[in-house]
Amino acid sequence: MPTSSQPTDDAEQTQAVSFPPLTEITFEEGYLEAEEIPFAELAQQQAQSEELSSPKPPQIQTLPLEPFTFETAARSPDLEIQRSTGKAQQFIEQLPNGLTLAMVLIPSGTFLMGAPEAEPKSRDSERPQHLVTVPEFLMGRYPMTQAQWWAIAELPKVNIDLNPNPAKFTEHDRGDRAENRPVECVNWYEAIEACDRLSQATGRPYCLPSEAQWEYACRAGATKPTSFCFGEPITPELANYDGNYTYANGPKGASRQRTTAVGSFPANAWGLHDMHGNVWEWCADLWHSNYQGAPTDGSAWTSDSTKDSRPWRGGSWSSNPRNCRSAVRVKNSPDSRFNYVGFRVCCAVAQAPEAGLVEE
Repeated sequence: MPTSSQPTDDAEQTQAVSFPPLTEITFEEGYLEAEEIPFAELAQQQAQSEELSSPKPPQIQTLPLEPFTFETAARSPDLEIQRSTGKAQQFIEQLPNGLTLAMVLIPSGTFLMGAPEAEPKSRDSERPQHLVTVPEFLMGRYPMTQAQWWAIAELPKVNIDLNPNPAKFTEHDRGDRAENRPVECVNWYEAIEACDRLSQATGRPYCLPSEAQWEYACRAGATKPTSFCFGEPITPELANYDGNYTYANGPKGASRQRTTAVGSFPANAWGLHDMHGNVWEWCADLWHSNYQGAPTDGSAWTSDSTKDSRPWRGGSWSSNPRNCRSAVRVKNSPDSRFNYVGFRVCCAVAQAPEAGLVEE
């Protein structure tokens, strides 16, 4: 790509700009006096010359966002669940076979990442708490579903092959159709390949979220961070986890022993579903044992690590509720596959071809 010191072909073919002749300038007793110098005209022609000789930045288009409403919930001080209707904006990506991918606009902001020492069952890997400023981005409204995975697996290969049917929970039972359940048994490399295929097909930069993006989106702008986006405690009416275990003063409840259809539980305040439980979600970062030296700009931390492990966030259907907290982070090998691990995708906002697949 040409730089400002390397003119474009168009600039090289442009005729030199002619300037009007300067009128006489006289100096008298150290005082500069200009007689009718056309400064405005000169400045205009100089600007035109610079415009012709400098490359133009790419035009930033606006994504076609649409409003949507959703049910959200919060815990009251007396532990009652208070349900309400939230509003947000989303971009609908078109996938093969008539499927779509809902991407929620996450606003920019600054948040306190990590857990305080006073948070029950928190770990040193979640500290030190630190402020992170996150630019706006798009995040999947749900974890990637099996049906969406089938569609992406049909897209042209970028680096590696994809198993079109990796999931273990493929049966239709208890009202949940397999295609609406999150895809699982997908390793980190396969999740990256899915993002790369989406990027290649749509012209948009899809990726896994950074840990900072994930936690920021999970907390959803809470001014008083709590262990869960709904407040405390979490219960099986709000998320799919192992209800045989409790957190803080929460009650026991259902243990479903399987994934559930995405969107079966209330969304958080920004319209994201299943941020707690259902399936763990891969993040883009390399694993670090704590947040010492972590980025503060929301980017993935992909340096300063001697390990190849990658982080999971959010907990799963098989998790103790303490492992579904907003701040919790665990690690595993990037080539590992489990029936309780999936992913969701992110996308930068400032790139926007028209919605749909790129035609070859």
